[in-house]
Amino acid sequence: MKKYIIAIIIVLAIAYSYFYAPQPVDLQAGPQLALHFIDVGQADSMLGILPNGEIILIDAGNRDDGGAIVRYIKNKNIKKIDYLIATHPHEDHIGGLAEVINSFEIGNIYMPKVSSNTKTFENTLTTIKSKNLKVTTAKSGVSILNTDNLKIELLAPNNSTYDDTNNYSAVTKITFENTSFLLTGDAEDVSEREMLKYNLKSDLLKVGHHGSSTSTTPQFLKAVSPKFAIISVGKDNSYGHPTQKTLNALRNAGVTTFRTDIDGTIIAKSDGKSIKIK
Repeated sequence: MKKYIIAIIIVLAIAYSYFYAPQPVDLQAGPQLALHFIDVGQADSMLGILPNGEIILIDAGNRDDGGAIVRYIKNKNIKKIDYLIATHPHEDHIGGLAEVINSFEIGNIYMPKVSSNTKTFENTLTTIKSKNLKVTTAKSGVSILNTDNLKIELLAPNNSTYDDTNNYSAVTKITFENTSFLLTGDAEDVSEREMLKYNLKSDLLKVGHHGSSTSTTPQFLKAVSPKFAIISVGKDNSYGHPTQKTLNALRNAGVTTFRTDIDGTIIAKSDGKSIKIK
């Protein structure tokens, strides 16, 4: 009987270590880039594990998502976030930032120069100040990282005044060798038009504003010409996101589209030559 009990304990221990124990960042198979589009419902949060071992986090969902995002990151044995980008001050993008900032060592923080009178925004700034961190203004032309095979740059916002806060969104382009990713926050048609002056061609597009009809304009989509699209969106949300118009545009352009409301957390991995979606 004791042998059976011991055997059961061993099996349970192995199962726990496989499914629940923190998994280290695997860089043994050669340099890889992994972007985790975390399922945070009707919100945004993207964790990037860079081929140089550094970590980037873009947005942190709603306030109630903070704990889940922290656990997700800790499960990867990550202790420091080297680059933290808050695309714009809407609650569904910065809600969990305070908890993230309090839970990890933070390197560089990037935020657009636009404020909000919400308690969430105030709490985020207070937390940043309490840890003696500084904020770099997120705007077009800012280079976050530039090495031989890895480049992270901001392509928006391109102006200092917009009627809609969404157009202040920091838009990030990550290029790893021959693969590239365009991550657009909630940037809408105004910002998309302004970005047409840049080389937008990317293999993967994080669709703007949860697939709203005010983003992913024909000219912008043609300029990006992605193979893959990711839509971060909540199931049965009251906004009607993503709109059929946007889904049709992506389908007609031959883009393979993934959605967090259907697929859950989506992981895009690149070896510098091609991208695989999990």
